[in-house]
Amino acid sequence: MSVLQTLKDRSKNTCELCKSTEALSQYTIPPSLNENVANDVLVCKTCLDQIEGHVNMDANHWRCLNDSMWSEHVAVQIMAWRLLQRLRNEGWPKDLLDMMYLDDEALALARATGEHEDAANKIIHRDVNGVILEAGDNVVLIKDLKVKGSSMVAKQGTAVRNIRLDHENDKYIEGKVGAQQIVIITDFVKKT
Repeated sequence: MSVLQTLKDRSKNTCELCKSTEALSQYTIPPSLNENVANDVLVCKTCLDQIEGHVNMDANHWRCLNDSMWSEHVAVQIMAWRLLQRLRNEGWPKDLLDMMYLDDEALALARATGEHEDAANKIIHRDVNGVILEAGDNVVLIKDLKVKGSSMVAKQGTAVRNIRLDHENDKYIEGKVGAQQIVIITDFVKKT
């Protein structure tokens, strides 16, 4: 059974965040690289557009997190925590965050994208052209790079999909080149 079908079955064909039944799709929680039921949620287009920043966050839409934050599925809990963090300046999300509990492993994954950081403290990764990089973005190498510790050379023009960000250094990202996971300096990539 596919991941998408498993998500539909577990959610009874409803958005796992707001319970909508229209325009549902699978969303892999960054910085996860692989689709699987533990890292994915089923979301509607309204939720997805706001999660990915295509439209502004509508605080009233997210009042549904009062219910979804109690989901038995950790991936849904993580998404609820991240969205509540984004909305924490609204007031009511702080109350929900105070009630919410995530175990240490889930909390570490929830914090992996830095949603809980204040904008002033957030590390911002930028490509060679100054474009902001986000977890899950695709980039292209702009020059040949020798991979330390191996004989491999990552060639110019190589696409690196679904990158992960280093949350301690704004110059480092991670991604797969071929079958190997490598660290890449942001000065040598361009966002696609």
